[in-house]
Amino acid sequence: MTSGRVLVTTAWLRPGDAVDRYLREAGLEVSHSSFKDRAETGERLADLVGPFDAIVAGTDPFDREVLAAAPRLRVIGRTGVGYDNIDVAAATERGVAVCPTPGVNRQSVAEHTIGLLLSAARTIPQNVAGVRAGAWDQVSGRELGGAVLGVVGLGAIGRLVATMAQGLGMSVVAYDPYFDHAFAEEHGIREAGLDELLAEADFVSLHLFLTPETHRLIDAAAIDGMKDGAFLVNAARGGVVDEDALADALTSGKLAGAALDTVEVEPLPADSRLRGIDNLLITAHIGAATVESRARSGKMAARSVVDGLQGRIPPQTVNPECAAARTAA
Repeated sequence: MTSGRVLVTTAWLRPGDAVDRYLREAGLEVSHSSFKDRAETGERLADLVGPFDAIVAGTDPFDREVLAAAPRLRVIGRTGVGYDNIDVAAATERGVAVCPTPGVNRQSVAEHTIGLLLSAARTIPQNVAGVRAGAWDQVSGRELGGAVLGVVGLGAIGRLVATMAQGLGMSVVAYDPYFDHAFAEEHGIREAGLDELLAEADFVSLHLFLTPETHRLIDAAAIDGMKDGAFLVNAARGGVVDEDALADALTSGKLAGAALDTVEVEPLPADSRLRGIDNLLITAHIGAATVESRARSGKMAARSVVDGLQGRIPPQTVNPECAAARTAA
């Protein structure tokens, strides 16, 4: 059995669910406080974390201030692949293991990406809304078959998107600083530099972690280098795209359309320029929001918490060097 207190901040995890039961059966005391809960109470995350030994975290910002307010904290199990909402350097200094859940959402995000590609190419949501409002517009869309898909980031999700797109008859060109040549050769995917990819692709799909190097990677210059009439899809992180530059390109007609599952500030601010652009589709960061993906993610994050509190460093820990800081303390 394990002892300790766990705070669950992931909004789709609730008291009494499988993750809650797993943690309690391991001997842990569990509390829940999602950003939705705190919006109702006015509580700040930094004011809540003090008594907890571990956290099952959603997208809440675990910055240096929040981590400093949690002197007992030993492990964060992040229910998601990305962990840019966590100050890893500050966590490492405090001996806190940061453990995302890689691989659990690749199917869900890849399927959603294909859905966004189809929806943008055929303006499906706009047409549905028009029919509902009484219109009967038959606007010409674009076929995916025969088009070139540029995949920026050929990791687990990017690879699956590429092979799914090939099943629809698309040819695929990809860019990745750590390019998987064996996979590309096996599946007939051509490597290209980023500028070359942007200039050639009819559709560009982003599958990158958000890092200082990728922040606003797709800026005005990058968009200007894309084909006239191309489409952009982002199911990675909102900060990868310069949203003002994207808005300019969509309203000017440089791009035929775009579809985003993530934006730089979530939820999308009421005054965002992205609101009201007819050839832009935005979903509320639902790429990984399937029953299956969430079950896998919650289970992996909970296991990381139990392992961490039992003195083990889970294999998916992004900062295994935290153990040295923990020992020194």
